[in-house]
Amino acid sequence: MRLMGSMVALVCGLASTAHAAAPDNVRADARVILDKIISMPSSAGLGQVPAVAMYLADRFRAAGFPEDDIHILPSGDTASLVVRYRGSGTGGKPILLLAHMDVVTAKPEDWERDPFKLVEENGYFFGRGTMDVKGEIALISATFLRLKAEQFVPTRDLIIAFSGDEETQMATARELATKYRALTDAEFALNGDGGGGTLDDETGKPLFYAVQGAEKSYASFALTARNPGGHSSQPRPDNAIYELADALKSVQGYSFPVMWNEWTIGSFKATAPVTPGELGQAMAKFAAHPGDAEAAAVLAKNPAMIGRTRTTCVATLLSGGHADNALPQSATATVNCRIFPGTTVAEVRDSLQRVVGETIEVKVLGEPHASPPSPLRSDVLAAVTKAVRAGHPGVPIVPDMAPYATDGSIFRGAGIPTYGVSSIFMQEKDEFAHGLNERLPVAAFYAGLDHWYVLLTTLAGTK
Repeated sequence: MRLMGSMVALVCGLASTAHAAAPDNVRADARVILDKIISMPSSAGLGQVPAVAMYLADRFRAAGFPEDDIHILPSGDTASLVVRYRGSGTGGKPILLLAHMDVVTAKPEDWERDPFKLVEENGYFFGRGTMDVKGEIALISATFLRLKAEQFVPTRDLIIAFSGDEETQMATARELATKYRALTDAEFALNGDGGGGTLDDETGKPLFYAVQGAEKSYASFALTARNPGGHSSQPRPDNAIYELADALKSVQGYSFPVMWNEWTIGSFKATAPVTPGELGQAMAKFAAHPGDAEAAAVLAKNPAMIGRTRTTCVATLLSGGHADNALPQSATATVNCRIFPGTTVAEVRDSLQRVVGETIEVKVLGEPHASPPSPLRSDVLAAVTKAVRAGHPGVPIVPDMAPYATDGSIFRGAGIPTYGVSSIFMQEKDEFAHGLNERLPVAAFYAGLDHWYVLLTTLAGTK
């Protein structure tokens, strides 16, 4: 699993391959799909995800996909969609394609444009979900339709698995990976909601493309201090709010051990040369000497980097007391942790307990999961390199671990290796996912059609 000599040579040495760009009718169809699904406000509580699933299912039916291979799977007020593209079976187990149909809530009164209307302006598509991640939903769907129209027969089944609540509970992804495993079982998964290319903010020149092979898992803990309470006119040293405050200060001052894997080392090694100043130097030093304390300290000062070298925990919610004239009988804080692959939820809980002391109760909230890193597969890296360099010749292909979690973490935890291979190249200054005026470069969207086409025909085409 080491990204050493032969693997580096493979990733860095592949030449770009000429291919036919997506025809005009395919580009037009992808835009129609994007326009339609952006118009459906599929954020939590609005019940619109099933409508997105039904629209896409109708498109697949009209293209000739058999009814038995199209599954809308209800789950509360949301749903997931599974579509199987039958192959010859000569190429092995299926490949799973992941993305999510739900979006983060958007308040129209705060936006400059209607967030649920696709607006093309100044070289961008504006709208909630254009970047995260309905753009990839449209591209993957349009690619399936294109391949079907071309009568392409893959060597193995290709399976779309679009979830319905990635932005909230990830319950539909859990169902897809377990309850509906017979529909989604695959050799590996390609996640449209991870990885992707970075352009220089000043020049627009492609800097690198990140293949995401690991993610941190997500877990929240309730920290509670309890006390008999009493009258506020008779204060005592033992006060639940003060004790919780002391515990939270201890959490704030604690650093989890520095960790690394082949994805983080590969990422630091490749991005250090294009990262200026002290941060780039620290990346290079850490890559050369994993665990180096000085380099880790520099990385820890950068909010975007600290999560790539260790588990992190931070207080996010607070409640306590029951009356303004009574001593508090309890005080509780929610501490959210992003857990480095290879560390269990139980290990993090035990660490928090040691830090805050035995008088504070530490309770796991919900049903968090572990997410191990995926192995570095030469066939996936070769296909991604071919797809990326078809549009961006010579761009470095960089292994990466995300400091956040997507549905991919669920499938990794369920035993399906997953690789973030978003088609989008964009500048960091244009990143507005989850924020106001979310947008996607128009050119990047249409280039994504070529990305997915090359990727799928390489991994599931005739050898």
